[in-house]
Amino acid sequence: MDIGDPLKDLGEVSIAPLRDAILAQDAEAWLEQSRRQQDYDVHRYTQSIVLVFTDGMGWPAIEVTKQPGWDRLAETAVPIMHGLIAKFYPPGGTIIRAMAAKLLAGAIIKPHRDSHPSFHQSHRIHVPITTNRRVRFMIDGRPYQMRVGHAYELNNQLVHSVMNRGSEDRITFIFDYVPPHLLGRGTPPEPAE
Repeated sequence: MDIGDPLKDLGEVSIAPLRDAILAQDAEAWLEQSRRQQDYDVHRYTQSIVLVFTDGMGWPAIEVTKQPGWDRLAETAVPIMHGLIAKFYPPGGTIIRAMAAKLLAGAIIKPHRDSHPSFHQSHRIHVPITTNRRVRFMIDGRPYQMRVGHAYELNNQLVHSVMNRGSEDRITFIFDYVPPHLLGRGTPPEPAE
């Protein structure tokens, strides 16, 4: 969604339980779902643990489904998502995507703009779980560093990319929230309980 700024710092978030749950996941969990990496070439060097997802087919009458990561991460992720929504966004919308996303050490996400219509209508929230000083998030040609313990809304309509020049993987919890006034007919209720 075009939020008028490249990045908005939503402030501090208590991430300890979510961080611990994500870091406890084994290597297979990060590889169980590769659709995002297959469908979007820019995410080729990422791995994901997906809680809920839509491919956006039939927008705005989409189907949001729970994915394998739901059972392992929802207990710690849902309170963070709901807390941010309650504080910053109108209630009654739908979380259409939620995942832990890992950018491997030394890898990049090439410059791109999120183009599917669902990205024009949803708030894209990033909650950094791990990072290092050699990670650079570029938005509209300018570098940004997201701090662990904060949440951010990304203007995904601007060209953005990520470089991880560090020796450790970078992990971010990401979710997309569509406010109620932007929901189309047939959009299911939010899967987060």
